[in-house]
Amino acid sequence: AARSREMSGAAICRYPVPGLDELPEDIRTRILEVQQKAGFVPNVFIALARRPLEFRAFFAYHDALMLRDSGLTKAEREMIVVAIAGANECLYCFVAHGAILRVYARNPLVADQVGVNYRKADITPRQRAMLQFALKVAEASSAIGDEDYAALSAHGFDDEDIWDIGNISAFFC
Repeated sequence: AARSREMSGAAICRYPVPGLDELPEDIRTRILEVQQKAGFVPNVFIALARRPLEFRAFFAYHDALMLRDSGLTKAEREMIVVAIAGANECLYCFVAHGAILRVYARNPLVADQVGVNYRKADITPRQRAMLQFALKVAEASSAIGDEDYAALSAHGFDDEDIWDIGNISAFFC
């Protein structure tokens, strides 16, 4: 399954990608778990698997950001990813994380709204402020100032939440 796209002639990566049978057990297990749960293997898994240390580091950081207990809901974290994907015109992430957002938010339209124009999305003012900051991290981080932190604090975000917003944004840029 992991090589199916490569074998079809549509290479998923400029660099050679390993077959599942060539991977260390922990990486193979993670890929197979994702395939069973999602029904497919995201290309990023296969591309990063060529360097096991980087694969493990990438997903350890991903999990630390996206799975930890936080003042951000799972849906809000995915909103950040989808907004970043929209701004970066990354259709792959937009589709993949949009699907996750739809499930977490229990709203079939929110992912498209957030990815296309979060300012007009059916989200709360708090979430809008969160996405405004996230996109500023992605597009104009040198312009972030105290007023940006104050705006988030006014919506109930604490320093740890703001740290999460910034790091999720940077990671997915």
